[in-house]
Amino acid sequence: MDNTLRKAAGLLILVGAAQFIVGMIVAEALYNGYSVADNYISDLGVGPSAIIFNSSVFLFGLMVVIASYCIWRVFGEKLLVTLFFIAGIGVMGVGAFPESVEVIHPIVSLIAFLFGGLSAIAAYKLEKPPLSYISVIMGVIGLIALVLFITQNFLGLGKGGMERMIAYPIVLWAIGFGGYLIGSEEKKT
Repeated sequence: MDNTLRKAAGLLILVGAAQFIVGMIVAEALYNGYSVADNYISDLGVGPSAIIFNSSVFLFGLMVVIASYCIWRVFGEKLLVTLFFIAGIGVMGVGAFPESVEVIHPIVSLIAFLFGGLSAIAAYKLEKPPLSYISVIMGVIGLIALVLFITQNFLGLGKGGMERMIAYPIVLWAIGFGGYLIGSEEKKT
């Protein structure tokens, strides 16, 4: 049962993150004049690609929420599960409340980014090196980029580029973590 739940969690996380990346790329391609440097990621949720982006991001969040339950059942790791669950709720919120919902969207975006980065850091307890080190690094990169983004220090990347420096490390960590859960055989204690 533990093996099946662990692999299910990994599959949910990996597929959720991968489909989000593909959905975002398709949405960017369909959005005429979209700039990864000058546009926020969430601009994709109100433009011509809104249905693709919002569905994809909501599905990613839902898969993270379900995976959180599986991780809790297998590992009983309360801190990671709590952080990851909250991140998933935030990600779902980004899809449910696009940036045109001006009061809620910034809050759910902050929740997704902050708790996604913290989840990557907390996951080190379940992983073996070198992935445990990479998880911490990816989480720290995302959190530093979040602080830079909030303080509008875009370092020449533009607001969209800096926002991607928050999101990409977290999503890439999620793909690695999902693959790790699928491929590992024993429960780490």
